Amino acid sequence: MDPQHTEEHPSLRKLFETANNQRHKLDSIPNPTSTLYQSTLRAATTAFQQCLDLTGRLSIFSPNETEDDISSSNLQYLLINHYLGDLLLKDTLTPRESALLQSRAAYERYFRLLDTYDMLSKADSTLYQRYLSSPDNFSLLSNTDPTARRNTKIARYKQEQELKLKLEYLARVPLALQHDDAASREIYLAEIQLCAHNTFHALDIIGQELKIISLMPQTSPAPQPEQLAEDHRQRNGIPKDTYFDRLDPPISQLLGTGRAGPILSKEGKPLKPFTLLDSRQRLRDGVFREDHALPTMTIDEYLAEEKRRGGIVDGEGQRSAGPQEVNEDDMDKADIETMKAREWDEYVEANPKGSGNTLNRG
Repeated sequence: MDPQHTEEHPSLRKLFETANNQRHKLDSIPNPTSTLYQSTLRAATTAFQQCLDLTGRLSIFSPNETEDDISSSNLQYLLINHYLGDLLLKDTLTPRESALLQSRAAYERYFRLLDTYDMLSKADSTLYQRYLSSPDNFSLLSNTDPTARRNTKIARYKQEQELKLKLEYLARVPLALQHDDAASREIYLAEIQLCAHNTFHALDIIGQELKIISLMPQTSPAPQPEQLAEDHRQRNGIPKDTYFDRLDPPISQLLGTGRAGPILSKEGKPLKPFTLLDSRQRLRDGVFREDHALPTMTIDEYLAEEKRRGGIVDGEGQRSAGPQEVNEDDMDKADIETMKAREWDEYVEANPKGSGNTLNRG
């Protein structure tokens, strides 16, 4: 591709800068579900899609070229699909499954472009071939060997830190060297490697989330009001051209829809719900009554009933009855009381007051 091709079309450079500015604005918006965040996200997504269409029309990249054939100023356009995948993954307004599939398609386009120019490292190329063999079951970590999972996590973390440090170091290049074609090219290549590293992680997450969505029960769309009315007519056997404005159907309709007839079958099984009532008069009396239970007796009647059942005791019970009077004609009872009094007198004489505890006396 001619390096001067993009200079003839400066609109691509300006459009790419605008899309990048919109993408960076998302970092200053704290709430990803807010309207401002999603509107900025949509604007950035639209701008990157326009950049992608423009690079296709301008034939910026060609499968007949190599990495050395790409000019340094055009290397940044290799990241358009990666940025698109990141933005689509954050979209909460689009149905989740559709957003995941669109994001995965953008990441796949990014890897195909890097693979065409042989820009993937040896480790990334091996991972990419493993992903192509089974995209739906792709996973960075082993599901069976805990040691392999740990080693993979450590290796990828170290690789990510090395790429970040390299990119930060190149970004601190003095301003005079930033206009150097070789220096800017090295910065773009380092960013492409870091984005490829992050893309594998994103594809792993997308595959896991798609599996979870596939296991979720499918929800049917909400029925329309016309469908609800039609279903009601079908259930009750009402012709579609019949119209009535009464909330309760007439008796003739009730009798014609199968609500009348025997309650029990010949085998004794209930054919329809029913309520047992003692009389029709009870049903009539309950029409214009309060919706709460009314008292059935007065307070005096309740207290009298409780007293009769023994639930209320007057005074203090047996203690309030006072000393019982001895019947003088009952000689046996009188003798018993006399013996009790005599025994008490003898006890008092044998045990004078203060004779019990003699240990503490001086």
